[in-house]
Amino acid sequence: MVRATLPAVAGALDEITTRFYGAMFRDRPELLDGLFNRGNQASGAQRRALAGSVAGFARALLADPDSRPDALLARIAHKHVAVGITDDQYTIVHKYLFGAIAEVLGEAVTPEVAAAWDEVYWLMAGALIAREARLYQEAGVEPGDIWRPWTVVERHEETDDVVSFLLSPADGRPAPRARAGQYVSVRLTMPDGVRQLRQYSLSSDPGGEVRRITVKRVAGVRGAPDGEVSNLLFERIGTGDELTLSVPAGDVALDEAETPLVLVSAGIGCTPMLGMLARLAAIGSARRVLVLHADDSPAGHALRAETREAVAALPDAEAVFWYERPGAEEPDARRGLLSLEGIDVPADATVYLCGPLPFMRAVRGELLAAGVPARSVHYEVFGPDLWLPDAA
Repeated sequence: MVRATLPAVAGALDEITTRFYGAMFRDRPELLDGLFNRGNQASGAQRRALAGSVAGFARALLADPDSRPDALLARIAHKHVAVGITDDQYTIVHKYLFGAIAEVLGEAVTPEVAAAWDEVYWLMAGALIAREARLYQEAGVEPGDIWRPWTVVERHEETDDVVSFLLSPADGRPAPRARAGQYVSVRLTMPDGVRQLRQYSLSSDPGGEVRRITVKRVAGVRGAPDGEVSNLLFERIGTGDELTLSVPAGDVALDEAETPLVLVSAGIGCTPMLGMLARLAAIGSARRVLVLHADDSPAGHALRAETREAVAALPDAEAVFWYERPGAEEPDARRGLLSLEGIDVPADATVYLCGPLPFMRAVRGELLAAGVPARSVHYEVFGPDLWLPDAA
């Protein structure tokens, strides 16, 4: 039944999810206060991510009914933990999602079709609830109880539109365990009184009591609004202020293998890479490390000097930078867009990607063509993951 109806459901998912969110927020407006990001709703990114994950899960079940798509589930579970999703909220989503499906598809949703898709939903929800329970347990918190106060101990202007905040726990308790490459949610109260969330990678070695996030001010494009959280952080938060942070989350984290490591980023995507570099330096790693980064110009390359210093601190590391507008600060940098042409990427390397989706698609394609297995290429997306159903 799912196989027969998947084309119709998948083809209507954009309209289904649009109606789903509209009805849910109409009846439950409190969900926009501290749980759902308004910018992602306005841009449609959250809607498209939900549609892609549901369709991707259904396709995976049809392709291999005896296993579950672990990569898809792990990514979503970490995102859910970072915003404090609890199992009772799956019942709320189910109510409005299936109401939207019935509204859009009408008489095509027979009782048999509804029962089949109901099973798909609860298979996915059950797997996510179990994974999220384990993640909450590993973090040492009750489900949904993810927030703690942190004090800004230093603020650094990195570029004209990027700022870093060094943070220390404000409640006297030890900093939670984190892995290099992971992120935290920051929760701020907006001028209208509504709390909004945004995720930021830990951009320094997460092994100590002081953590760092690096924030790029987001300007709206193609009619989308400016980033509420990033602009408020950039304009109003300074040394001595208090921020509310979640427990660390994220399935894209530095492994503990000894294989060669390739860190590929563009723009503010350098932040999780620098966290990984700082961790490698802190533990005295001897791994072969290749850092590849693309940016508009050296002046706009956040944490550029720190990246150079971290690479220099490692015994077998190299960095190559690409700039669309090169400058004298980086005389050895390459001009234009990042390309793997002439770059020796070991076939047994573990690769981490972070940057805009078109950039990561292009680099991933080059990596696969160079013989790097798909399972060795890991990536991080800032915001809802619109790529995972295709990349997996």
